[in-house]
Amino acid sequence: MEHVLDNPAWSALISGNKHLALGNDFVKYFDSEVSPFAGFKENTPENFQRLYELMPYNRPVLFVATTEIEIPNPWKVINTIKGFQMVCETATTEKVNTQIKVQPLVKEHIPQMLALTQLTNPGPFASRTIEFGHYLGVFEGDKLVAMAGQRLHTSPYAEISAVCTHPDHLGKGYARELLIYQINRIKAAAEVPFLHVRYDNERAVNVYKSLGFSIRTEVFFSVMQKEK
Repeated sequence: MEHVLDNPAWSALISGNKHLALGNDFVKYFDSEVSPFAGFKENTPENFQRLYELMPYNRPVLFVATTEIEIPNPWKVINTIKGFQMVCETATTEKVNTQIKVQPLVKEHIPQMLALTQLTNPGPFASRTIEFGHYLGVFEGDKLVAMAGQRLHTSPYAEISAVCTHPDHLGKGYARELLIYQINRIKAAAEVPFLHVRYDNERAVNVYKSLGFSIRTEVFFSVMQKEK
């Protein structure tokens, strides 16, 4: 039987993120202002064609799989990104640092969240991505300098995403602290944290391992777009 994390976008779109899902019984996707992810019940040429005909816009679409899949025409592949899927199934022993003030992020913070993600490029982030929920941030004065939140909710797994720190504030432990908050929150809900990271981001992989994550599998992200 296929593990839910072998098809994480589809699994999320039919479980923890189903309130944000668009599509039909074969293909589902998010509004482009929420996330570029799309998923298929089965990764078949017929379902790629169904998505092509169903998508109401011509923005890039993000498809993720645990094996390299040849994207069929009429889709145009813009880029393929290799990464790791990491899962944290051990009990966390990390304690929060009370010297770092972490606070929930809400709609009024969206302009700063967009600016920070555009600067640091932790992955796709748009005007409604905050609707995935559980976004936390660190401020210096009125300026958002670090944040992290949740993305794919592939129940009972919850993906930690958009972990980023402003370049002027690196080395202060903000990202690690936000990760600890997210891990503790997810485990308190009796769920399992997971995340995705580029295969060549050795520094991040080592940080995640130090917090109890282990590599579950390779993943391949295909950025694809309709042929104009």
